[in-house]
Amino acid sequence: MQVGVIAIQGDFEKHITSLLACGLGASEVVEVRTPEDLSRVDRAIIPGGESTTVGLLMERYGLGSALKDAAAKGMPLWGTCMGMIMMASKVVGRSQYTLELLDIEVERNAFGAQVHSFEDEVLVDGIDTPVLGVFIRAPIVTKVHSPAVATASYGGKIVAVRQGNLIGTSFHPELTDDVRLHQYFLTL
Repeated sequence: MQVGVIAIQGDFEKHITSLLACGLGASEVVEVRTPEDLSRVDRAIIPGGESTTVGLLMERYGLGSALKDAAAKGMPLWGTCMGMIMMASKVVGRSQYTLELLDIEVERNAFGAQVHSFEDEVLVDGIDTPVLGVFIRAPIVTKVHSPAVATASYGGKIVAVRQGNLIGTSFHPELTDDVRLHQYFLTL
């Protein structure tokens, strides 16, 4: 299995560390920056970062179109924080490039600014005990449209979704030592 991590900007190195902790070899984890890189992997993670910048770069270099095509052909994709924003069909109150892969609407920075970042336990469907959610300027899902389904909430706010082989989380599991969500993603 070849797993890609979109490596344009953001915390992609932490996802690579988590994938290696799942037992993948270094040759099985690929930093993806171009459509050609994406063509070498079976699944991919879109990490946290800055969605406006990443969106512009994805659009400019064709990676966005390649990700859309790969998802349409069944490639599992997982977006964490900014990655979930990039996968959403709509960003509330903003006009910005997204991949429009998840039938959800998201609100950026819904828990507040950087100084309001926090960690807390989150119960995610498919994981038997809570995971530690690291929320950094995290988005929330304000609307879920079928066939997407909510898979976790925190404080009454939706923070994880799944739509077939596509998943999105508001929080950063890669910033913890718990690799269960990465392991789950590898089973899709």
